[in-house]
Amino acid sequence: MIDTLDRRVADGEERIRLDVTGSGLAVLTLCRPDRLNGWSWESTRQLGLLADRVRFDESIRAVLLRAEGRAFCAGIDVKEPGGDITGRSPAERAYQYYEGVRWAHERFAAFAGLPQPVIAAVQGYCLGFGFELALMADIRFAADDAVFALPETGIGVAVDAGGDLRIAREAGAGWAKLLALTGRRIDAATAERIGLLQQGVAVGELERTARETADEIASRAPLAVRAVKRDIDAFADAGLAQALDRTALAAALTLTSRDAREGYAAKAAKRPPSFEGM
Repeated sequence: MIDTLDRRVADGEERIRLDVTGSGLAVLTLCRPDRLNGWSWESTRQLGLLADRVRFDESIRAVLLRAEGRAFCAGIDVKEPGGDITGRSPAERAYQYYEGVRWAHERFAAFAGLPQPVIAAVQGYCLGFGFELALMADIRFAADDAVFALPETGIGVAVDAGGDLRIAREAGAGWAKLLALTGRRIDAATAERIGLLQQGVAVGELERTARETADEIASRAPLAVRAVKRDIDAFADAGLAQALDRTALAAALTLTSRDAREGYAAKAAKRPPSFEGM
């Protein structure tokens, strides 16, 4: 895994870039386009560091989450070093995964719970964790080339960052089950129709549309804006903390299963997996 106590970002290892404008807008950019902005434990660590940086900056009144390249985030970067968690026994390995996922959830909670509203601008592939990250934003825009999916069950693991729970909150349990159980891909028009997007736009209009909305929110009274976000989240997220703990346990058990090993091996070999339920 990674050093969770290290607060530095080594040269050349930046996963997310922070730029703060003079108008009170913080721009968080996923900045590994050559890897389709694939996610990792290190990405999670850096997201938590930046959330702490943004949270207490009174000059920041809104956050724009965007990405470089042709994908917002194509999911977990399986080639990232330190991606696996070890243990002396299956039980210890499952426990380590459980604590690792809980640690990640804490970083995601810091981001999703920022006092400043977060506006996401999504283009291209938004798969697996990329979809889950976008769902942590308060308001979502997507280009008409965006593709969304939760493919986890096809490789033998649970949805581990709460994306299925957030889909249930935004679009209903039926859509959450359909997307999470099948791994089916949907386009931006479908995502907008079922309430997962606030607006779909042409590719060339994405950045402008999302930034204009972020700037509009940043121009409003900050105490009122933050109070409104907290109030809505308190209502919408009732029960989320308990459900995320169950998610962490499900992730730990599935990530350490034989089916998960088979799923990843099959994906690498480009063949259908053969799952045994163990």
